[in-house]
Amino acid sequence: MSFTPSASSTLQSAKMKKDESFLGKLGGTLVRKKKSKEVSDLHEEGKNAINAPLLPSGTDIHPEDTLLEENAERIMLNPTSRENPKFKDLLKVLIDWINSELEEERIIVKDLEEDCYDGQVLQKLFEKLSGRKLNVAEVTQSEIGQKQKLQTVLEAVNDLLRPHGWTIEWSVDSIHSKNLVAIVYLLVALAMHFMAPIRLPEHVSAQVVVVKKREGILQTAVVTKELTSTTEMMMGRFERDAFDTLLDHAPDKLNVVKTSLITFVNKHLNKLNLEVTELESQFADGVYLILLMGLLEDYFVPLYNFFLTPESFEQKVHNVAFAFELMQDGGLKKPKARPEDVVNLNLKSTLRVLYNLFSNYKNSD
Repeated sequence: MSFTPSASSTLQSAKMKKDESFLGKLGGTLVRKKKSKEVSDLHEEGKNAINAPLLPSGTDIHPEDTLLEENAERIMLNPTSRENPKFKDLLKVLIDWINSELEEERIIVKDLEEDCYDGQVLQKLFEKLSGRKLNVAEVTQSEIGQKQKLQTVLEAVNDLLRPHGWTIEWSVDSIHSKNLVAIVYLLVALAMHFMAPIRLPEHVSAQVVVVKKREGILQTAVVTKELTSTTEMMMGRFERDAFDTLLDHAPDKLNVVKTSLITFVNKHLNKLNLEVTELESQFADGVYLILLMGLLEDYFVPLYNFFLTPESFEQKVHNVAFAFELMQDGGLKKPKARPEDVVNLNLKSTLRVLYNLFSNYKNSD
């Protein structure tokens, strides 16, 4: 026997479905309103941070950057600093240096934030520079694994650098959160400690926005971070000499010194129909230094001992290092400058080398 629902039961069923549908929509609306309020509160908190005193105009702080625990802080690079030509130049020098060091590992770094945060590149770089193998997993995909690797790598780095007076401006959390300033601090310290054959741009600084949460309120401040100073200070060469005094206190006399040195070197190089007009650049590949030493000591330097037309940075460094050896063979003190400094057009280093020759051979015919 079939059952046919009455009209009243049909209407009741339809009303129940309508009520359920209404309640479902109401529940969804309430959930959406709650979420909307959370997002609104979050944006309001971010807006308060953005509009806080001392915050530079144009700084882009995303709401997620303001999700902080009590007493926690987050540091963000000011976009203006990111676009600074000297800062961008520093990033390029560091990237090129890492790629040169890790060429045999087939590692290519394109972006310091994206390529260094998980510890893999930093591990390989530290092992290459220090000659020390770290006990870490080769590949780590999880966040926990990456932070464990970073912890091991940074402990080794800190143990090496801290005794030499380096201030530790990085941490596991700052590196893993892709804090570019912390990454750059670390790489500059490694480059300087291991005397990397590169020339870092001098006096590079960056503005960072520091967001802190105190008693539930976001506070912001802008801090300027000095990433590099002078090459000599970064290299730890604090012994000052006459050229420091000359350049710092009597730069007007610099041209007099350069003219005297140019006259001295041309007196001898003219014998080979060579002439120098620019001290910084014309000695950078080491060829003139080698030929000058042969003329001063009255001997012929075999061409197979150096690169007559050097093309690469390494070939130029070889030439200058060889010239330094000839100087020491002639009884001169070992130059204070590094071959890399001369190749990198460091004027003060080049002046020191040439003045050393001038002092010893100024009366030579």
